[in-house]
Amino acid sequence: MPSRRSAAVTVAQIDALRELGPYGNEARERPASFRDMIGRRLAEFYARQGWQMRSIRSDLAILDRSWETFLTTKLSLAAVGFILSPVLYVAAWYGGIHVSVLIPVWLALTLAALLFMLPDLEVRRDAKARRADFRRVVAAFLDLVSMNLAGGRGLPEAIMSAAEISNGWAVIRIRNALTSARLGGQTQWAALSALGTTLGVEELVDLSHAIALTADDGAKIRQSLASRAETMRRRELAEIEGQAGQRSQSMLVAQLLLCTGFLIYLIFPAIIQITGLQ
Repeated sequence: MPSRRSAAVTVAQIDALRELGPYGNEARERPASFRDMIGRRLAEFYARQGWQMRSIRSDLAILDRSWETFLTTKLSLAAVGFILSPVLYVAAWYGGIHVSVLIPVWLALTLAALLFMLPDLEVRRDAKARRADFRRVVAAFLDLVSMNLAGGRGLPEAIMSAAEISNGWAVIRIRNALTSARLGGQTQWAALSALGTTLGVEELVDLSHAIALTADDGAKIRQSLASRAETMRRRELAEIEGQAGQRSQSMLVAQLLLCTGFLIYLIFPAIIQITGLQ
């Protein structure tokens, strides 16, 4: 028997339909594919259990991927891993290799668990690189806002003008958030804070708080934005230098191993002759 939906799931569905816009009800009434249905069921199951998974949701948000599709992929890979082991066991049995039945059972569970966690690792890796690109864009965005303020524009016009100067994916996300805030009667810094929270970019949240505190003084805002942009560039430069140092150490270790192997190759014949093992 299907279980009764909780109030949290119902509210989450209403919020999701509101985010879809005026065509949300039509999209809900259209027949969904089997993959979409599985993803929806999994999302409802996670909601019933109270599993927020905010970190992975932030990674999916910055990658512009669906939560339901992500859950469906995890379940599909786990099913493949669970089915693969019995198939290999049957093939080995017909090939003359007879092993205990417990081995494919544990192998199936292990493969299912590993493949179930594989999408998490991929999403976190891609989101880390994507978030680093977004931080670089935020630093450039701060410089543009500061220059617009220096040119005599007000704060809302300076922020919107800086968001319209490029068509990169990060600038488009910022511009869409600002446009939605303007249509919804929300302040721009509140929209930037919400976007930073959704994407997991703390620099954008700190920027919105700084703008909210100094929104009445253009000179202070300009100085604050310029200093923040410089701080972000220095932090990025320090991270790049750290990564370069790690790669240099890795190359040094590889060179030492290569030299050690070459020395062993040269000394080994002499050791053999001295010890008389040959």
